Amino acid sequence: MFKLRRRQEEVRMDKIPHHIAIIMDGNGRWAKKRMKPRVLGHKAGMDALQDVTISASKLGVRVLTVYAFSTENWSRPKEEVKFIMHLPVEFFDKYVPELHKNNVRIQVIGEHNRLPKETLDALERAKELTKHNSGLVLNFALNYGGRAEITNAVKLIAQEVLDARLNPGDITEDIISDYLMTNNLPYLYRDPDLIIRTSGEIRLSNFLPWQSAYSELYFTKTLWPDFGSEDLHQAIIEYNRRQRRFGGI
Repeated sequence: MFKLRRRQEEVRMDKIPHHIAIIMDGNGRWAKKRMKPRVLGHKAGMDALQDVTISASKLGVRVLTVYAFSTENWSRPKEEVKFIMHLPVEFFDKYVPELHKNNVRIQVIGEHNRLPKETLDALERAKELTKHNSGLVLNFALNYGGRAEITNAVKLIAQEVLDARLNPGDITEDIISDYLMTNNLPYLYRDPDLIIRTSGEIRLSNFLPWQSAYSELYFTKTLWPDFGSEDLHQAIIEYNRRQRRFGGI
């Protein structure tokens, strides 16, 4: 407890990232190290998510976007995918009530046409229950792919031009942003200030390619189920040490 308090003291409250995005990687390896099925790693990862979400909320983070399932993850073993698709159901029953008490609002981005009905129903219940909360937005990227997101935005903008509702010369970065899936977030918080990836992999894996143009990146070897409040504080301390220039000097 004393060590955690020291960490909290080290985090400068005036430099808390408004929007943190996390690539929650390493669930399977966490389970394998313990000679357990991969699916138990995903279950442990949900415990870590609740802990990190509440910690981020208490620090004053406004948006936490988590990469829960990518468009490429469908290639995993069928039983594992089935288990992951059921996690939102368990998440609603076990975790959402506590997050609701902490004033967390839940939102979702991604292509939802392939998601099972029970998964969609659980997500809708979570969104409905928390829609009036004014605290941190927990934004799930579920069946999300960054290139697909940009491709879809281009199609929508092209249709606007064809329908004479938009002139090509009027297309700006802000307009493109309005057609991305993160348009459901407050305008000032659409782009992550800090992206964290666990497990030691050093890449973004098709996660928020447009929005991450000037994000600070933080990579840690800690596997996601082992990532907790202490690790979150360490990532923010590292973020505080950096000077964000946004292309300037």
